Amino acid sequence: MTSIHFLDPSPTGNPAVLLLHGLGADANSWTLQFPALIGAGFRPIATDTPGFGQSPYDGHGWSIHRVAAGMAGVLEELQTGPVHVVGLSMGGTVAQQFALDHPHLTRRLVLVSTFSVLRPDTLSGWFYFLQRFLLVSTLGLPAQAKVVAERIFPDPRYENLREMLVETITRADPRAYRRAMTSLGLFNSVKRLGEIKAPTLVVTGVDDTTVTPARQRKLAQGIQGARHVIIQQAGHAVPVDQAELLNRELLEFLQQP
Repeated sequence: MTSIHFLDPSPTGNPAVLLLHGLGADANSWTLQFPALIGAGFRPIATDTPGFGQSPYDGHGWSIHRVAAGMAGVLEELQTGPVHVVGLSMGGTVAQQFALDHPHLTRRLVLVSTFSVLRPDTLSGWFYFLQRFLLVSTLGLPAQAKVVAERIFPDPRYENLREMLVETITRADPRAYRRAMTSLGLFNSVKRLGEIKAPTLVVTGVDDTTVTPARQRKLAQGIQGARHVIIQQAGHAVPVDQAELLNRELLEFLQQP
């Protein structure tokens, strides 16, 4: 039995939609997508990546390739057959790897606020990632969590969301978090994007300051036939910032024949 924890709120739905969260978050990131997907007859399956949420990390190596294999194992255990795959940020890199390693299990691919290679486009972007790496390596997850939460939810109205994100990040396994940061820094799918054959939707928040819209545009351009949608008044956390608009785009895309 898999050690990966997952939420499966509508096990009778079909087909399944595999939902992959961002760095430091967990399966609950997709709570606002559940009702729309279930209402449309889908089976949303949101997983906790090893070391995050309730999925334990065994300490024997953490890589995007290994995480993608673990997700395939979950689907095999649940006997879902091919699924739609939706990934946010870090989850978007896992989704790309999943589509490349397990094309027979991938129906459609949705990449939200993510990248093919993590290269900040501005000096401030480089400083932000360096700051995060130094904080998690010295002061630990709580200090780093505050910086991330303020970056993702800068609006004062989102104080409760910042607090929730800080709490979630702080619960992560520090070993997994550090290895995940390293894996994301090394991730580069640029030369393999042409191998992705699943119909693909790239979703970008116009105000994303973590992964710039320009970098997400390059991701979309690298995948043959990919559609790129820009969500207004949304930052990096599109599933929360503009849940209704994202849900509309998801259903329109996933319900295509």
